[in-house]
Amino acid sequence: MARRKKYSLCVVGATGLVGKEILSILEEREFPVKDIRLFASERSAGEKMEFMGEEITVEPLEGATFHGIDIGLFSPGASVSKVYAPKAAEAGCVVIDNTSQFRMDPDIPLVVPEVNPHRVADYKNRYIIANPNCSTIQMVVALKPIHDHFRIKRVVVSTYQSVSGAGKAAMDELSEQVRMLFNMRGFESKVFPHQIAFNCIPHIDVFLENDYTKEEMKMVNETKKIMEDDSIRVTATCVRVPVFVGHSESINIETERPVSPEKVRELLSEAPGVEVVDDPEKALYPMPVDCSERDEVFVGRIRKDDTVENGINLWVVSDNLRKGAALNAVQIAELLVDEYL
Repeated sequence: MARRKKYSLCVVGATGLVGKEILSILEEREFPVKDIRLFASERSAGEKMEFMGEEITVEPLEGATFHGIDIGLFSPGASVSKVYAPKAAEAGCVVIDNTSQFRMDPDIPLVVPEVNPHRVADYKNRYIIANPNCSTIQMVVALKPIHDHFRIKRVVVSTYQSVSGAGKAAMDELSEQVRMLFNMRGFESKVFPHQIAFNCIPHIDVFLENDYTKEEMKMVNETKKIMEDDSIRVTATCVRVPVFVGHSESINIETERPVSPEKVRELLSEAPGVEVVDDPEKALYPMPVDCSERDEVFVGRIRKDDTVENGINLWVVSDNLRKGAALNAVQIAELLVDEYL
């Protein structure tokens, strides 16, 4: 058997939640790594991180050169990717970017491997591939088999998004607020605009002129690009909830063709990356506590919507740090090395 070629990698934003998850998944999936460099802000430079049994020193991103690196897995802020992803691409490094910076650029592919893997080939346009928004990724994995069979006309989605989507500081804020409330002490909300403990905040990212948030419009626009169908109408309401890890979504779908829960259940049971958990009589349905540290997109509460001619409801849950970010990026990298590089 021929030996699998190995590749030089870098992880930008290595000390963040997603960066750490990327390193863990690269190990778990035995990605063919020849060598790896870790980059972060000046504040984190010099930290030691372990990868494949070796201790690696985190380098400052400022002034970094990317020559000799085959693939860069980027997860800093969008403003950082805006500067450094093109620099890496110019050096011949294929960037898989987890920020919002390049997602809607028409020249840059926006990829979910279970949905539009063929778009990885378009990396040659700019040597950058965009990783979609976490809430969009899990939704389109569930929508794809339904769209292929029934043709989706309209999607109404309400999300229940965990605080880890806003980073470690957000997770710390939830922990701190719970502790302070139990001790009957006051606190300030710094990451979120309101108290997140024991609360739901219908406000993720900034509000736009149309009164939707940026997060909601990401779901609208990214879904059409990934599904390669601008005719799909999408409306979203995105809510932050006091859950540490795992995004949940209530999805109402209207299709062109007659749809049944039985056929949807069958299609999703056979779909890549999906696990159906749907037995309400036994209280079996997806929940964030069961989906944490799992790779799959979990679907349950599959039922007919009798208020429209062809309607179906789904409840979809996934680990936003894994499939919603790090895993999807690594899967794109796997497609790159297996089929294109």
